[in-house]
Amino acid sequence: MAAGRLTTHVLDTARGKPAAGVAITLYRVNGAAREEIGRTITNADGRTDAPMLTGEGMAVGQYELVFQAGAYLRATGQAGDGVLFLDEVPIRFGIPDAGQHYHVPLLISPFAYSTYRGS
Repeated sequence: MAAGRLTTHVLDTARGKPAAGVAITLYRVNGAAREEIGRTITNADGRTDAPMLTGEGMAVGQYELVFQAGAYLRATGQAGDGVLFLDEVPIRFGIPDAGQHYHVPLLISPFAYSTYRGS
């Protein structure tokens, strides 16, 4: 079986382009506890330079990606200094088969976001 991996990318739907410079933290979730297992920042293509998890790091379980959308929206002039409608965007998901590829993208704008299981 091929080694599994977890990847992500961020698209700015308001501007119609990749979201560069978005900080992302990955957590393994066990009940109410979260363990940080990775950090990265999106590149010019809105993608990470490497998978968030691969090979032996992949395990069946619950995970959470937390995207620093507010900092990105401020940096791109789409949000001011006040209270934001969207700031940290958490996406909690499960990995039922550690041998598969899981792609969890984020599509953001100042007032909405969505995700899906990509390929």
